[in-house]
Amino acid sequence: MIFSFTTIIQWLLTYKYFILFPVVVVEGPIATIIAGFLASIGHLNLYIAYGLIIVADVVGDSIYYALGRWGTRFVERWGHYIGLTIERVKKIELHYTHHAGKTLILGKLAHSIEIPFLVFAGIAKVSYRKFLLYVFIPSIPKSLLFILIGYYFGRAFDEINRYLSYTAFIMLAAAIVLVIIYFIIRKVSQKYTK
Repeated sequence: MIFSFTTIIQWLLTYKYFILFPVVVVEGPIATIIAGFLASIGHLNLYIAYGLIIVADVVGDSIYYALGRWGTRFVERWGHYIGLTIERVKKIELHYTHHAGKTLILGKLAHSIEIPFLVFAGIAKVSYRKFLLYVFIPSIPKSLLFILIGYYFGRAFDEINRYLSYTAFIMLAAAIVLVIIYFIIRKVSQKYTK
């Protein structure tokens, strides 16, 4: 988290909707929960905040998409240091050609590990129109969930942040386990098909 709870709350109380958009682009779910809380005590309009949050979420996703789309020089020059070779980029492009919708929607719903999915969509040069559709659809329920958590349970900020951290850790651990299982199965199947 870049900004503290108190900083975000002070900004939102002072500048309201003018600061809500950029704060959600940077802080995402935490800022959405805080906005929900402030709406519950009458400092923000829930509907206006919700609309701005969805747009800010999609703009934030678009920034990651742009990094992937126009960062191909970085991948060509430095990608091999992080395991991103030209061959892997071609596999990513092929995967997104056939499964862009499913991959982006699932990636968006996987809280805290969505960034690689968004960047890879840019690397794979998924059309921006298609990208927008597939990140907008899950942004609606995801933003609604976080703003309602803030609206109904906002007084428990520290506890919510702890649960979000636990959830992020569990999802990251599950993703790592799934990747390891995938590579083990792939290795075993290659061994027996030879």
